[in-house]
Order: sequence, then C-alpha cells, then structure tokens
Amino acid sequence: MNWISNYVRPKINSLFSRRETPDNLWTKCDDCGTMLFHRELKDALNTCPSCGHHMRMTARERLASVFDNGIFVEVDVPEPIIDPLAFKDQQKYPDRLKAARKKTDEKDAMLVAEGEMGRMKVVCAVQDFSFMGGSMGMYVGNAIIAAAERAIELKCPLVLFSAAGGARMQEGILSLMQMPRSTVAVEMVKEAGLPYVVVLTHPTTGGVTASYAMLGDVHIAEPNALIGFAGARVIEQTIREKLPEGFQRSEYLLDHGVLDRVTHRKDMRNELITILLMLMKQPPQVHGDLPKPAEEAAETEATA
Repeated sequence: MNWISNYVRPKINSLFSRRETPDNLWTKCDDCGTMLFHRELKDALNTCPSCGHHMRMTARERLASVFDNGIFVEVDVPEPIIDPLAFKDQQKYPDRLKAARKKTDEKDAMLVAEGEMGRMKVVCAVQDFSFMGGSMGMYVGNAIIAAAERAIELKCPLVLFSAAGGARMQEGILSLMQMPRSTVAVEMVKEAGLPYVVVLTHPTTGGVTASYAMLGDVHIAEPNALIGFAGARVIEQTIREKLPEGFQRSEYLLDHGVLDRVTHRKDMRNELITILLMLMKQPPQVHGDLPKPAEEAAETEATA
C-alpha cells in the first residue's frame, strides 16, 4: 500500500500535471553571452543590462518605444507588383515573400505610422531587418513616398529608422530605382520646410546609405551599429590596406563627422523629441506635466 501511495500515485499525477517550459523565456546576449530573462530584456528595450549591447527590435516594437504611450496609427502603403521579373534562384521570389510575411507578420520590410512624440505629431518609417534583411525593394520605396506625403499633409516631421543589407536582388534594377525615388521623397519634405531625421541602426549598408539614410537634417545612430556602403573586406581588397579598428561602426563615424549623435536606445525617444522640437521651433518639452485632456472634456469646459 505504501509503495502504491508513495510512488505510483505521485508518478501518475506528475505525468498528467506536467507542463512544458516555454523555450522563449531566456535570450543569450550576442556580445557578452549573458542569459537574459525575457521580461528584463523587454523592459530594457532589447538592450543587454550587463554590457549595453543593442539587439534587434521589430518595427512595431520600435514604434511603440518612441511614440507617446506606445500609441500609433499605421499609414497605408500602396502594394507594388509582385515578382515583376519572375525571379527564381533556389526558391521563387513569391515563395520567399510568403515565408518572410509568415515569419514577421508584416507586409514587407518597412512599416509607416503616425502618432505623437512629446505631444507633437510625427510620421515615422521603420525598416525591419528580420524581413529579408530589411532589403530595399519597390514596397520600401512606396513606403518612403507614403511617409513623406503624409508628413507634408500633416505638416509634421518625418523620422526614419534604417536597418538594411542593401537593395533587394530579386527585384533587380527596379530595387535600385528606389534610391532616386526615395531621394525625391526626402526632398519633398525638405522643400515643405519640415524636418527629416534619420536614426541608423545595426546594420545599415548598401544602397540605403547611398540614398535616404544619409540625407537627414540630423543623423543619429545606435551604439556600435554597422554603417557603410561596401563591406570592410571588399574595401580592404580594393585599396590593399588594413582598415582601422572600429571602421564603419557608429562611434568611428561620429568621430569622423559622418554622424551627429550616437544615442543609447533608452534615451532615443527623449533625444528625438528634443531635436524635433528645436527643428520645428517649438518650446522645449516639459517633463512631468499633466496629460493631454480628452477632447470631450475640453469641449465641456469650453461650453461651460
């Protein structure tokens, strides 16, 4: 009886009450190897509390981190022709798009949204590196144009977060045509007298740095972000010289005048608000002020 009650019954109960431990509770830091609890990592905006290493964020996480109370509204982006070149390598291009959309739950590599930063209306475009390496294709070109047009319509600043490995090879010359298209879109914003601020994240390379990523009124980068046009090995083989340590990293580029600021992710929102208020010639942000009253309450006070 003791054997049944002390061994068999607990064994049966453990089989039925066993719960699988989620495999996404812990994340290993790519830089220092520290195991980070998912809640701790989320609170730190995907930065390592031990070494400060900046890990990748999704486009929606990025938008939620900079807009007031994480609230934003998506801006519609026109859908381009899918697979205009009927491109195929190991896999058909439409199949690659389907796989990327399933993986990220996004339409393409850029998300455009509008919201408020420090109670100021802002349009924000964010590249998502997890969608085919954030590659610049026709959709990204359409997204930048849509963001520029919306910013002009609202008469507000445009902020762009770049993260890309370059142009999308599956769209060939059509992807390279997004460089002049996006350049024209940026010029439209500047001609309207509105600020265009670029935040360069890891990595920002290829045709992106030869177009909209380097046309900002102010350029901010996250720490240790890889930023450049060609790869370091290609440059070394071309000039036949050893490149300096830290070449193409944000701190090196800041020292050599390419960037205006290198800002930690936890400080990015306040930094953007301060810069945008200055460029829009508005008074500085007041910390700890009262929340904006609801429209209904404001209307009631006005009629009272």
